[in-house]
Amino acid sequence: MNVLVINAGSSSLKYQLIAVEEHKVLAKGNCERVGTSESFHKYGLGDNTYIDKVEMPNHDFAMREVLKSLTSGPTKAVDSLDEIDAVGHRVVQGGKYFDRSVIVDEEVIRKIDELAELAPLHNKAAIMGIRACQKGMPGKPMVTVFDSAYFYTLPPKAYLYPIPYDIYEKHAIRKYGAHGTSHRYVAQRAADFLGKPIENLKIITCHLGGGCSMSAIQGGIAVDTSMGLTPLDGLMMATRCGGIDPSILTYWMQHDGVTPQEMNNFLNKQSGLLGISGISGDMRDITEAMNAGDERAQLAYDMLVYSVRKYIGQYMGVMGGVDVIVFTAGVGEHQTNLREDVFKGWEALGVEIDPTLNEEAHGESIISSDASRVEVLMIPTDEEYAIAKDTYDLIHCD
Repeated sequence: MNVLVINAGSSSLKYQLIAVEEHKVLAKGNCERVGTSESFHKYGLGDNTYIDKVEMPNHDFAMREVLKSLTSGPTKAVDSLDEIDAVGHRVVQGGKYFDRSVIVDEEVIRKIDELAELAPLHNKAAIMGIRACQKGMPGKPMVTVFDSAYFYTLPPKAYLYPIPYDIYEKHAIRKYGAHGTSHRYVAQRAADFLGKPIENLKIITCHLGGGCSMSAIQGGIAVDTSMGLTPLDGLMMATRCGGIDPSILTYWMQHDGVTPQEMNNFLNKQSGLLGISGISGDMRDITEAMNAGDERAQLAYDMLVYSVRKYIGQYMGVMGGVDVIVFTAGVGEHQTNLREDVFKGWEALGVEIDPTLNEEAHGESIISSDASRVEVLMIPTDEEYAIAKDTYDLIHCD
């Protein structure tokens, strides 16, 4: 069964065509800067990769480019659209409605739209992706896979905020989390890699990329996570502030006359690594500047490391210990220095990194030393396959 996985952003459309039973990527690409005069389509596998500058005024046009590249030209993966059995869509926020992946219908789309203010950068874009697929492949079965669904298992003491309970009941203000598809995938892969039943493990998963989140997973069940009502809460991120004193917002707005819309932009797009360093939200740029002696870049890096250390400590307390700690996503998989710095001085807590294993880690790898009581792993995430598998399971069984 071939599943087309779509991850739509406000000005982008990423995709992969996956043969689910073989766990094989048949094609992939990304339409970038959609809606601008600089739009382009990057697509292909390995050395067979192309970049076309093409006019894509909206996601419908981007979808046309995707389908053309899948069925013709040098990256042709299938003879016709009939060979694409279903489409899986990544949706960040499922809110109070969705505790699992579901088959798309108009009611599902309506609820995704209703929840858009909880993930303003993502849910509206997901709908654009769904509508573009409906136009480009009418009648093709589709599934939505929600980042927040994995965290429906959180107990009330973890997902409630200490605000008046009637406000929670009125507006459903609670922790929903995000990146759940990634956390679910790498936790299970970690257990499989170690050859141990996930039901017997206490796992902390660290998804560190442009967005950063961490989760406590006990016996295969998520019991806490760092992102909250929206993906803004928790760890410091590339351009998001993470958890801060709520009074900062009212203080700042009163003194500088900042509007709610402006504040949302400040906290989501101008904070985090970018806000502290003044250089970039990209860890590669931060590292280069650190190595050149830039003090603010070093401070931004140190703050992120400190943030990760704090959450690991919290989740060890929540679960009464930890058996496995997993690093994943762009920063988690590629920043060897960050992984080592997170655990400096933790030998007394049973965590010790092997510098050589850490430096040489590639693919699914153990990076902890033989003396470490806690297994520390690097597991590349594969959210696209997890989405394809959920889509396969729902359509195959429907």
